[in-house]
Amino acid sequence: MILSLVGVVLLIVGAVCDIFGAVGMHRFRNFYLRLHAATVGTVGGKFYPFIGAGLIALDRGLLSVAGVAFLSAFTLLITTSVGSHALAYAAERAGVVKIEHDELGGDWDD
Repeated sequence: MILSLVGVVLLIVGAVCDIFGAVGMHRFRNFYLRLHAATVGTVGGKFYPFIGAGLIALDRGLLSVAGVAFLSAFTLLITTSVGSHALAYAAERAGVVKIEHDELGGDWDD
């Protein structure tokens, strides 16, 4: 019963993260902020519901479903950050977006 309750709460948290991600995609002005909003929607909106579904499945004795849900959640957690970094790097290298202020750049001759 406790696992199902926690699972339902995680499903609701995931829905809220998806809403925040969708609002951010609509409201943010530049590429990088929209990329951040998409990542929030993906990680928060998919990772937490997968964990919640896994907990609900554990509570009902569906071990194979719980295993697939947990494995999917951790795969998603790893691949989302890699994908967003690759997308940002490719957009900057292709000249689609420019970095206006590079805090890490500078004169390396110092």
